Amino acid sequence: MRRVLLLVAGSLAFWLLLALPARMLGGGDKAIFLSGTALLLCLVPAVGTLIWAAWGLKEHPEQQLTIILGGTGLRVCFVLCAGLLISKCVAYYEEQTSFWIWLLVLYLFTLALEMGLMLTVRPTKAGMP
Repeated sequence: MRRVLLLVAGSLAFWLLLALPARMLGGGDKAIFLSGTALLLCLVPAVGTLIWAAWGLKEHPEQQLTIILGGTGLRVCFVLCAGLLISKCVAYYEEQTSFWIWLLVLYLFTLALEMGLMLTVRPTKAGMP
């Protein structure tokens, strides 16, 4: 649970560090709205895969590489599909290149933070301390 809180707090801090100056430099409320949506799209699967990895590494430590790569694959698929769905179905997001830039930047940050947190999990054999 501590890692999940670190992931959420770190992602929110990074988002604020980027979104507030973007708003002040001419992006307006649109920058906050687009970047906030991108953050949510990136954070939901990141939290899910971090929880899955923590559970999976406790149960099956020999599959650490599979869990890490599988989680990354699921995340990228979710983020790209959800971003495409939003940009095609919601009129506000149509032709918003800045949404895709926000999505890329925040995805890469949450991925790096999640991998760092995931690699700090020490796999143990089931039943052993």
